[in-house]
Amino acid sequence: MKLSIIIPAYNEEKTVGEILTKVQKVDLGDIKKEIIIVDDGSTDRTTKIAELLSKKDSSIHLIKHNKNMGKGAAVQAGIKNSKGDIILIQDADLEYDPSDIPELIKPILENKFQVVYGTRLKVKPVFTGKNKTPFLTHFFGNKLLSMITSFLYSSNISDMETGYKAFDKHILKGIKLQACSFDFEPEITAKILKKGIKIHEINIKTKPRGYEEGKKINTVKDGLKALWTLIKYRIIN
Repeated sequence: MKLSIIIPAYNEEKTVGEILTKVQKVDLGDIKKEIIIVDDGSTDRTTKIAELLSKKDSSIHLIKHNKNMGKGAAVQAGIKNSKGDIILIQDADLEYDPSDIPELIKPILENKFQVVYGTRLKVKPVFTGKNKTPFLTHFFGNKLLSMITSFLYSSNISDMETGYKAFDKHILKGIKLQACSFDFEPEITAKILKKGIKIHEINIKTKPRGYEEGKKINTVKDGLKALWTLIKYRIIN
């Protein structure tokens, strides 16, 4: 059994070394790991750091894009080059904790589910105090998109936009992906649900970052694009 961990990265020199190290250290028992980092045309030291680590560890494979093509394109490149029985997507920015990986893939290993999402949104937002929910606009935007997803596709998904997703490889082989940007998340979710495949969710630990820390998604622009993607794939195949 092998797990392919795909890490799309664009200008993540501050975090790429740490995320690769953390993923390397995750104990999966007898399960083999291949770590595929896709540098999506970075202009900083992301490539150099990833190259250095890949030379030290043969389980790390680097794919380089000559120009920035978008998260969806990076993930698709990773999937195309993956050899694992299970494919997991891991963001490079440290928002998602690799210590959750064993729990994410467990339902697939036990043949209970073929798709597992890590949800950040099965909690009530906190508006004040030291435990205040960060980036409330994103929180409620994601909540709304997830509610629309559930309505359109007769599901009960709480966090459609999560960047932590795990798949049985056979599921991805049966889906043609087209999205090159952040609309990858609603596209793959819509196409999975439209096939009648259940998405299982588990709670995960997160450490959200802001735009000053390198967050790249545009709440309004990407939110509207996600909405259109959900509607589009409800109507067409």
